[in-house]
Amino acid sequence: MSSEVWIIGSAWPYVNYIPHLGNLIGSALSADVYARYLRLRGEKVIFVSGSDVHGTPIEVEARKLGVDPQEYSEIMHKIVSELFRRWNISYDNYTSTESKIHIKYVQEFFLKLYERGLIFEKEDELPYCPKDRIFLPDRFIVGTCPYCGYWPARGDQCEKCGALLEPRQLIDPRCAICGSVPEWRKTKHWYLDLKKLEQDVLRYIESNDRLPENVKTMSLSILKAGLKPRAVTRDNRWGIPAPFPGAEGKTIYVWFEAVLGYISATMEYMERIGRDVNEGLKLWKNSSTRVVFFIGKDNIPFHSIILPALLIGSGEGYVLPYTISATEYLMYEGQKFSKSNRIGIWIDEALKIIENVDYWRFILIYIRPETKDSNFSWDQAIDIINSILNDTIGNFIHRVLTLIKRKLEGRTPRVCKLESCDEKVRDDALKTFKEVENLYHSIKLREAVHKAVDIARIGNKYFNERRPWDVLKFDRELGESVLGVGLHLVKMIALSLYPVIPDSMSRLWRMMGYSRDILEEGWRSGYEPVPAGLTIGDVSPLFSKVDRDEIRRRLDALMKDRAVRWSRKFPWEQVIL
Repeated sequence: MSSEVWIIGSAWPYVNYIPHLGNLIGSALSADVYARYLRLRGEKVIFVSGSDVHGTPIEVEARKLGVDPQEYSEIMHKIVSELFRRWNISYDNYTSTESKIHIKYVQEFFLKLYERGLIFEKEDELPYCPKDRIFLPDRFIVGTCPYCGYWPARGDQCEKCGALLEPRQLIDPRCAICGSVPEWRKTKHWYLDLKKLEQDVLRYIESNDRLPENVKTMSLSILKAGLKPRAVTRDNRWGIPAPFPGAEGKTIYVWFEAVLGYISATMEYMERIGRDVNEGLKLWKNSSTRVVFFIGKDNIPFHSIILPALLIGSGEGYVLPYTISATEYLMYEGQKFSKSNRIGIWIDEALKIIENVDYWRFILIYIRPETKDSNFSWDQAIDIINSILNDTIGNFIHRVLTLIKRKLEGRTPRVCKLESCDEKVRDDALKTFKEVENLYHSIKLREAVHKAVDIARIGNKYFNERRPWDVLKFDRELGESVLGVGLHLVKMIALSLYPVIPDSMSRLWRMMGYSRDILEEGWRSGYEPVPAGLTIGDVSPLFSKVDRDEIRRRLDALMKDRAVRWSRKFPWEQVIL
């Protein structure tokens, strides 16, 4: 394998529950679109992630349900893995933090940090729930954020402003399980001395011009406030046992071990394809490897500060993130997604309302919250399907292919005689196609899709004004060439939208008469017209309109059914795979 590899990582979802649409667009779907774009360019890509099955989210949920955390996490991992498959997320390896390779790697990694003098032990007072008889780290404790006043902020981070927190900072803290006011008791923990790594991390952030503004701004703000030692161990029972001398009964803090999962998942991928796991580790120490993360903005500090600090602290020459794409929040009908308040749509439910996964993928990328929060509404989603996908994109594609099928006996035309107006349209479309390429390269996925739609708009306007069916009547050669320009635009659309709606565009590629797969032809082929003499396949509409009233009926039925499903004890009973 070449040393020039892109490692694409999407944030590891907690599998205490099924991801919702906002979770999906913030990590897995955005990462998938970018990974598919890179593959289309012929790049070598390893796309990894996995279920975050350890720590407080799982243990809290399992305690509430009265089940074993391992049993709970194994079932939820299978469900989430299957849902990602149904959403066509093209992971090369989707694993879990319970994998043997991950556990072994994490323990060895932290032991090396300990030996390098970057981890020390100290006794501290931490919140303890006398009713549940447990210490309350992370999500076991909630309270009011001291920075923005948000309730309920967690004991490790405020979900609203993103601030990294310690339980002692919370105002009016409560046990997340029973709501009791905690006591403070002494316990020993092991801490990462982040202060020693602060300047190295600062240099990385300041010198990396590829980091988007939201990542850079939040990271520099945290660094300006100063990094403090942070506990890497917890009193949780469910997690990776801490490897430090005297740390029996302690586990590694889930965020410190989960960010290392990108490395262990790469190692595991190598094993799965019959290679040595150390080949995966070597990729992470090869200066030509480019690592890109896709996360929600609340995960920024863990990927821009904590992980680089760990990698730098190891002293083993790991590559640092090439860039980090962090979305803002996706709202649902103007409100924040909330399981407790039953606000939002979860990824299993979405496919019960609109079955075509390409429709969903297109909608979510079309409204992707890249620079500010965006809002999902059903009216807008329906309009995107009916007006953009069907009327603008689908209509132009169908016009071109049916005309070639009828007027040219289904053979792709030669482009040999063009007038200035035809050349201008072709050149305008090629310029737009290049803009799409640049936007994908910059990970501006929403803008890339909007530009791709512009190619279809150019094509529809061109056909309306040029009327190739009439041109064919008085100048066969010119008419064929006009249809050839139209088909070239269709090819650009297919390549531009393949990363977003791969099934539909692969089907279109076959309709256009190509025998080789779209990935084999590749992105660069978009700058050349479709070869003459290919046989157009069976032409049928790629998209169809959805009925607004029917969608509303399905949504109403889902909400009624949800009340029943969510009243059951186990969340895996809520999913029908």
